[in-house]
Amino acid sequence: MGTMAASGRPFTVNETHGILLRPEHRIIAASDRLGWKSLYASMQREAPYGAAYVGVPDHLIILHLDGPVTVSRVLGKSWASRVIPPGGLFMLPGGIDFGVRLGGELSTLHLYVRQAVVEEVAADLSSADTGAIALVPRLGARDPLIERIALEVRDALADPDPNAPIYIDYLSRAVAARLVRAHSTRSAPRPEAKTGTLTRIQLDRAIDYMEENLDRSMALLDVAHAVGLSATHFARRFKRSTGSAPHQYLMRCRVERAGRLLAETDNAIAQVALACGFAHQEHLTRVFRRLNGETPARFRRSARA
Repeated sequence: MGTMAASGRPFTVNETHGILLRPEHRIIAASDRLGWKSLYASMQREAPYGAAYVGVPDHLIILHLDGPVTVSRVLGKSWASRVIPPGGLFMLPGGIDFGVRLGGELSTLHLYVRQAVVEEVAADLSSADTGAIALVPRLGARDPLIERIALEVRDALADPDPNAPIYIDYLSRAVAARLVRAHSTRSAPRPEAKTGTLTRIQLDRAIDYMEENLDRSMALLDVAHAVGLSATHFARRFKRSTGSAPHQYLMRCRVERAGRLLAETDNAIAQVALACGFAHQEHLTRVFRRLNGETPARFRRSARA
């Protein structure tokens, strides 16, 4: 099954078209070493160039971070050119050969979304025969929702947050849902059924899995497998059951455990951070203050006063 295959390996630059490997481009940040499996991301400063590329299985979204700049695109015998402003999108479905020419320097964010994730989301929406759904190329389109999600991914590139893998899995499915709903050949869909909730047993299993693995990196698919659901199906039902997305709930669990360890043990704050899955003490301090309104050190003093 495509989703299972995609879940087993990190997504690296070697699975992309190779645009990022051009020597004239300057890579600022990329997800190669972050272990992300459902999505690949990179931020770079691109120099003017022209090239042709062979299609890859997964879907490319390029967000223009500045500009405007002229981009020309060739698909088969079709040629188009647009002046694309900041926030404009270049979107290319998987499996398509294309040519491109960039007319000036440009800062971009590239996202590649696994085809298996799109298939999973399309099946979960259960609104059409997923085999009949094809994504549509875009040149210079604006989509505020995709732009917001892409910028969240950009922020995650620079953040050592241990919640990043599960958060990226969540964001990849949000992008996939938007692609299916707004940028595909999906036609005459049936009304979507209201998402149900997890059973009590499923919810308990999900929470138990999170609690038992707070000290390590966790992917959305890991938790979904513990419950016996697809990642997309699980995320939707979990949010409906708890009011929180899985990555938000997981972060609160980590902060709550940190609070207990701060109050009940003499472990150094750096040790508490690692035991709760935070990258380091400063990361725990930042998240703890955001959620609790005070630093771990102050919380410990208050708890023992």
